[in-house]
Amino acid sequence: MKATIERIRGEFLEMPGLRLTVQQVERLCGVERTMCLAVLEVLVESKFLCVKVDGTYARLTEGHLGLPRPSSVDLTIDTSTLDAARR
Repeated sequence: MKATIERIRGEFLEMPGLRLTVQQVERLCGVERTMCLAVLEVLVESKFLCVKVDGTYARLTEGHLGLPRPSSVDLTIDTSTLDAARR
């Protein structure tokens, strides 16, 4: 089941904005219905996917999940260079 979860998760990661019905996921990934439903449920419970009002599955967020955020940058001005430029 883990390989199927990664396969379906990978499809949604590769195609931002992808929205699929259960039947479309079955065909795209070659997964039988029972397994497909179980995997989609796992991905919804883990908050990777959500079910839209029309019954399609889509990523909960289009952001990069699980990736570290860039470190902050110090944007303070070195006043010594300003003082030198004024002279």
